[in-house]
Amino acid sequence: MFSLDIFEMNLGFWGTIVGLFMHLIPSFVLIIILIFAWRYEWLGGVVFILAGVFYMTMLLLNSSFEWYMLSWIAIISGPAILIGILWFLSWTKRTNKGKRKKR
Repeated sequence: MFSLDIFEMNLGFWGTIVGLFMHLIPSFVLIIILIFAWRYEWLGGVVFILAGVFYMTMLLLNSSFEWYMLSWIAIISGPAILIGILWFLSWTKRTNKGKRKKR
C-alpha cells in the first residue's frame, strides 16, 4: 500500500522495480524483526515500540508540521506501538507461566 505511488511516476520497468524495493525496505526490516520476535518476544516489544516512537518523533520534528499529520501518527505509529505492547504482554505472560510451573 505504501509503495503504490511509484506507478504514477512512469519510471519504466527497472525504475519501477528499484522504486518498489526502496519503498518496501522498512517493511522488509519489520518482517525480519517479526521473525526474530517469534522466538524472543521482548525483542518484538522493544523494536515495534521504538519504530512507532521513531516515526512519531521524525514527523513531529519536521519543520513544516501541520495539524493533519497527527492522523498520520495515529495511523502508522499507533498500530506499531500497540503491537509492541502486545509482544510485551505475551512475553510477560509466558515468563510468569514458566515461573508458576517451577514451584
